[in-house]
Amino acid sequence: MAASVDPLVVERVIGDVVDMFVPSATMSVYYNSKHVTNGCNLRPSLTDDPPRILMSSLNLSNFYTLVMVDPDAPSPSEPYMREWVHWIVVDIPGTGNVSLGREILSYTGPCPPIGIHRYILLLFKQKGPIGMIEQPATRANFNTRHFATHLELGLPIAATYFNAQKEPAAKKVATAA
Repeated sequence: MAASVDPLVVERVIGDVVDMFVPSATMSVYYNSKHVTNGCNLRPSLTDDPPRILMSSLNLSNFYTLVMVDPDAPSPSEPYMREWVHWIVVDIPGTGNVSLGREILSYTGPCPPIGIHRYILLLFKQKGPIGMIEQPATRANFNTRHFATHLELGLPIAATYFNAQKEPAAKKVATAA
């Protein structure tokens, strides 16, 4: 696909969060029965629980890292907390079963205070099992590039993102019923 029409380029996922990469795996993300496609809009109330993630084209003998970030915190026009990290799972086996990985930072669902936020899920191939790793001291000002460099992960092998914005209180109550 030409870079000019790649949604990861158009929406500045590549640039704001990671450098240009060529996907070598596929990652399908589902919140309940909703399949996440790049740029789709999801209600935050639909994303309270961690998504179900299906991966393919993985090597069974490798391990993988999953990172989920919001580069638009607290506001897309003033993202001074960029990036807000929502989830980190390392040592995911080559079967792609995220639940068998080691959760470094527990999942917290999107809760954008203002504007439309991008929520990005990135998959990295590890060079081997990751030893002891400390949980980030804060979720704010996370840097995916530095994290990947520190763990020698290289560029992502797959990425998916969706958009979400604050729900009106009346809709939250209506969707909870």
